[in-house]
Amino acid sequence: MKLSEIKLILRKLDVIGFLLPNNTLVPKHFHITEVGKTTKHFIDCGGTVRKEEVVNFQLWNANDYNHRLHPEKLLDIIALSEKVLDLKDLEIEVEYQGDTIQKFGLDFNGELFKLTTKATDCLAKDKCGIPVEKPKVKLSDLNDEPCCAPDGNCC
Repeated sequence: MKLSEIKLILRKLDVIGFLLPNNTLVPKHFHITEVGKTTKHFIDCGGTVRKEEVVNFQLWNANDYNHRLHPEKLLDIIALSEKVLDLKDLEIEVEYQGDTIQKFGLDFNGELFKLTTKATDCLAKDKCGIPVEKPKVKLSDLNDEPCCAPDGNCC
C-alpha cells in the first residue's frame, strides 16, 4: 500500500485497527511512534548497486489504555511527516515488536489494515547460479490419451 492509499482510507474511517498475519489484532491501545522514510542503499550478490525507499510506520503497543490513535490524528502526523521529511508517495512498511522487530507490508480488507508478510529474495539469481525452478506437473493432470493410439500423443 502506498502513502496516498492509506490517506484516502483514513479519511473514511472512524477507528483504526491492525490485523497481524496470524489473524490476531494489534491491541487497540497501540501508538504509531514513528512515521519516516527508510532508505536502503546496497549491492546485491550480482554486484548491482540498488536503492530502495519506503515510508516507515512503527507500531508500538503501550500500556496506555486511555488514548487511542484516531484516523484524523494519524493524518495530521502523516501531513507533518510529508512536509518535514519530504515524503513521496512510496510503499509503506510497518515495524511491529514481536520476538524482535518485525517488518510487514500493508494492505486493507475494507475494515482493518492488514500487516502482510515479507520475504527475502535473491535479486541476482541469473548471476549467482541459482537454478530456475522447473514447473511441477502432477501426473494426474497429463492427458489420459493412450500413447500409441492413432493420432496419439507419442509422436
